[in-house]
Amino acid sequence: MKRPLRALATAGLLLSGSLVAVALGGSASADTQICEQYGSTVIQSRYVVQNNRWGTSAQQCINVTGTGFEITTQNGSNPTNGAPTAYPSVFFGCHYTNCSPGTNLPIQVSQISSATSSISYRYVSGATYNASYDIWLDPTPRRDGVNQMEIMIWLNRQGSIQPIGSPVGTTTLAGRTWEVWRGSNGANNVISYVAPSPIPSLNFSVLDFIADVRSRGAITNSWYLTSIQAGFEPWQGGAGLAVTSFSASVNGGGTPPPTDPPPTTPPPSGTGCAVKYTPNSWNNGFTADVQVTNTGTSTVNGWTLTYSLPSGQQVTSAWNATVSQSGSAVTARNLGWNGTLAPGGTASFGYQGTLSGAYSSPTSFALNGVSCARA
Repeated sequence: MKRPLRALATAGLLLSGSLVAVALGGSASADTQICEQYGSTVIQSRYVVQNNRWGTSAQQCINVTGTGFEITTQNGSNPTNGAPTAYPSVFFGCHYTNCSPGTNLPIQVSQISSATSSISYRYVSGATYNASYDIWLDPTPRRDGVNQMEIMIWLNRQGSIQPIGSPVGTTTLAGRTWEVWRGSNGANNVISYVAPSPIPSLNFSVLDFIADVRSRGAITNSWYLTSIQAGFEPWQGGAGLAVTSFSASVNGGGTPPPTDPPPTTPPPSGTGCAVKYTPNSWNNGFTADVQVTNTGTSTVNGWTLTYSLPSGQQVTSAWNATVSQSGSAVTARNLGWNGTLAPGGTASFGYQGTLSGAYSSPTSFALNGVSCARA
């Protein structure tokens, strides 16, 4: 499902939401009702709760408590193959210039020594929604606008909805198994972790999910964590959904873990390779999934795939490999975890790019300097 960014709207609407936040002001001591489209308030002198009704003109209201919020009115109804109606949520950090009091975000990933969070939800039946925990990152310490990387943790999914992109496998984080999805909504890249059954509460390390995204080549340690958010994306219904508690703490003073892949060694005599290149293009962009297979008899320890992109194609983001481009020449190098190719073994990576003119695929590839067959 393709979905725009949270509160992706005109500058005028975003500005108006910021003014509402200022007008409400202060910390919510008694329950506070918010029905304004982008209205927000502060709880515990630490977190911001926002209505964030960006995907519908129908009324939505939330009741803000001292520990979270409840959706009291949700009159919007969007088709399940499109965007949700809203993202009412509580956050720590900065969201479209609205920063939580005293936050130390944005902070560079390499400088984070720990990042922990806990969340408790109350769910309802008969509605179509997800319970979504969002982690936002960007190459710059920006406090406004669209961040380039969104990590979504789906703790509950009700109805025929799905994350952006397509499934790319499973992983174990926070002591649980998650289905991993990867894609782009056109404004930013998204990696989603979907729980197989509803999780009412979770206490976990945010760094574990950031490290997994980094291992997939989507970010580096030089990127910045800008905000941590938890709430709901309703498509149809949702009154009664609630975040009953939320906490987040990010501490600096960290040391970046090693990210350099093992050194590339030339393939021994007799090593062969095959490349399967699967593109998907549209008017002004494309994605490509690339599968590299060791068809030889010796193990390859560390790989570099080189090839040339046709004119008019420019790589903008990549996953599962470090991909760089100079002119038309592309170099894709393994990450620390996928550099070993046993005989018959494969490694897969992908990327997204911009396109000018008619699309065509690369015609030749070389693995560690050895020409590869096309699979």
